[in-house]
Amino acid sequence: MAQLLRRRASVASLSASLSAILAIPSTVIPRTAAAAAPTPIRLVRFDSAAAFDAGTHDGALTAGETLTLASGATYGAWTSPLVEPGFLFGRLVPSWNALTPGSSFVQVEVQVRLTTQSGDAGEAAPWYALGTWTEDDTSLTRTSVRGQADAVARVDTDTLVARAAPFAAFALRVTLRRASPTDPTPSVQLVSGVVSSPAGAETFSPHPPNTQRTFSPIELSVPSYSQELHARHFPQWAGGGEAWCSPASTEMVVEYWGHRPTDSQLAWIPTGHPDPTVDYAARATYDAAYRGTGNWPFNTAYAARYGLRAFVTQLRSLAEAEQFLRAGIPLVASIRAAPRELTGFPLSQGTNGHLLVIAGIDAGGNPIVHDPAAPTNATVRRTYDRAQFQRSWLRGSGGTVYVIHPPDMPLPGLPADVTANW
Repeated sequence: MAQLLRRRASVASLSASLSAILAIPSTVIPRTAAAAAPTPIRLVRFDSAAAFDAGTHDGALTAGETLTLASGATYGAWTSPLVEPGFLFGRLVPSWNALTPGSSFVQVEVQVRLTTQSGDAGEAAPWYALGTWTEDDTSLTRTSVRGQADAVARVDTDTLVARAAPFAAFALRVTLRRASPTDPTPSVQLVSGVVSSPAGAETFSPHPPNTQRTFSPIELSVPSYSQELHARHFPQWAGGGEAWCSPASTEMVVEYWGHRPTDSQLAWIPTGHPDPTVDYAARATYDAAYRGTGNWPFNTAYAARYGLRAFVTQLRSLAEAEQFLRAGIPLVASIRAAPRELTGFPLSQGTNGHLLVIAGIDAGGNPIVHDPAAPTNATVRRTYDRAQFQRSWLRGSGGTVYVIHPPDMPLPGLPADVTANW
């Protein structure tokens, strides 16, 4: 994915007041005695009335299970409690699910704290802007924010990265805005943040480790869309082809769940364009500052427009991905591969950043994927070698995935020996 060449280099618990609110039931999964220590990853989601009520409201209020603006307000903000994941971390990716009718929009910011000499969370750094989000791009600009770097951190499009020292804690803030008190209010259904250890993604190794075992094959019926059929489409939205792997993958999963843009929403796309829903998804995820469609939380926010819950997180292995597949949930995964590193990959030059859908596992434990880099829809479905794929995914992006699912569909149980990463 050409637009990603310039990026991607890079539990204990919440406070006692949140531990009960955000607790997720876990299922014990046996580990071997030789299992390596799992990579520290922690995801915290605020997606319920109880979770939102634990934060600070300033002109925003909790209505049902969502955040909205107070009556007559044109501006409102919600700030999460301080989150201490229980380990030092070097990367933070926020996600949000928001409906922004008319010209309304939301802004998402993150704040971090470094450790003190005693090991506690120290003073707060400034707030960093991670995105201005709106569904409608005709009157407003959907964008990340460039030029944010200081001695503490830098913003890499959608990711906050530590500089001199790792972080000990973080907070999230979402601001809701509308032009007039009588305009429809934006609403927020989810705000989340995923953090991982300071070590670079290249150090990630599977947990549990690869072992010889029998695999029970599974495959989900995900649609197949090739990004290459859209080469040179709409240069104002990154021009299709390799630049559209993320929206093509996201749209495959959105349509797996039975959703898609309406005919009236697709009316601006010229007749004869193949798979116009991919064109629509590309426009709907385009980041003006990044000049591309690969902004991770912009893609999950797009999926959430259809009433789905969607967030970015990191997994530790294909074994964890299998749990989602067996729960009926396909995943969009971010990989990086050198030439000839991933046998069967459609792009001979490899990729410095690419998104595809994990749709199944075969009897040999190899991932069945829907790879939009394929030249045709008929060749999108393919199988990659388990070890090669896992290396390209874990060391390419730290196991980054988009989790997209209906809100009433439970996520798989969490292992007992790892920090919660979904």
